[in-house]
Amino acid sequence: MTTTKKVAVDTYWLKIVALNFFGWVFIYADRTVLNPIMPEIQKIFGLNNVALGMISSVFFLTYTVSQIPFAKLADRGNQKWLIGLGCVFFGVMTVVSGLVTSFGLFLVLRALVGLGEGTFYGASFGLSSQNIPNKYLTMGLAIINSGQAIGQITGTIISSYVVLQYHMHWSLPFIIVGIPTIIVGIMYLTVVKHTHYSLKNRIDRSQSKTIHHKIHTTRALFTKQLIVTYVMLFASIYGQITMLTWLPLFLTTYRHVSGSNVGWIASIVPFIAVPSALIFARLNDRITNARHLLLILVPISSLSLVMGMVSNSHIVLVVSLIVYGVTGKMTIDPILLYTVKKNAPDHQLATTFGVYNFFGMIASILAPTIMGFLMDWTGSMVMGFYLSAILLLVGVVMFSLTISEKRSV
Repeated sequence: MTTTKKVAVDTYWLKIVALNFFGWVFIYADRTVLNPIMPEIQKIFGLNNVALGMISSVFFLTYTVSQIPFAKLADRGNQKWLIGLGCVFFGVMTVVSGLVTSFGLFLVLRALVGLGEGTFYGASFGLSSQNIPNKYLTMGLAIINSGQAIGQITGTIISSYVVLQYHMHWSLPFIIVGIPTIIVGIMYLTVVKHTHYSLKNRIDRSQSKTIHHKIHTTRALFTKQLIVTYVMLFASIYGQITMLTWLPLFLTTYRHVSGSNVGWIASIVPFIAVPSALIFARLNDRITNARHLLLILVPISSLSLVMGMVSNSHIVLVVSLIVYGVTGKMTIDPILLYTVKKNAPDHQLATTFGVYNFFGMIASILAPTIMGFLMDWTGSMVMGFYLSAILLLVGVVMFSLTISEKRSV
């Protein structure tokens, strides 16, 4: 009996990893299902580039401002209900957002989708990092994070085939993605039974009663090590969102790629990022040196982000996307998450992940609209990609000067 119980506890973390993986799959499928059909939506609603960029910015605004409040709820042991009901809610809103006929209502519903997705980040990574054994920590986080890449591929290809290839109504991809999202939320509510995480936090809260301690733990969220990790995330997300949001439009408008080819080319990055993230995550678990890995990966990522966009060669574009997939945001994500886990206060783990994602996702609010502004101002996308590359270089320099080898272990 005791042996059976021990096996159940030892494998429970695998269920957490699997559920959070699928959570990311449908969060990113929801985000990217929009991108290939942006020209269609622009035409239907009569939008300029700034208004088009606002669709993503409004979504990420509500997603970002909800990070810290929902993460604090997660630290009180509400992970199961927070994530499960959140998935059900944003799945329903995704379906409904594909059925509206006015741009104003479409913006409102995309904002509600962002609010629903805001329940996920802090709770899921806090829960995961408390349940995954230390020797598999970066690898486990990388498997969860690879759901982002699978979701990006899924959303992009669904939209490309359904709307661009077969010329069906632009609302259909939202319905296709929204329904399984609701199912994942229901699964989370039924599968998650217990967590080490919520028990530990209840114990920690009972020992955290004084104002002095509250002040101390608030300061602990903003140590130098954590601040530069927040900055690095901001820079990596800015580059990713610039790529994610505008690459399909770049392919159709500037490279004259059509139909399902848009989806396949845009999916190069996530296809490559999945094995790359797993390899570098395993490497980080072995060498425990985030700084050295990022000093190699980020400058290469920065260069690749620019090269494919400024060159007129399709070969250079594809090679650049492959290199960005190997070295870009989805590959360095598990390494940054590992760094947060090692520097975060244990009793505020979900809150720290929420703060971390809050500052990173500010980039998601700014990137689409800034890119739209630069396009209207300069008539091209080049300046937007240059800005993304510069931010990556600034981020890695700050990170490398602050995170010591000892601290990143």
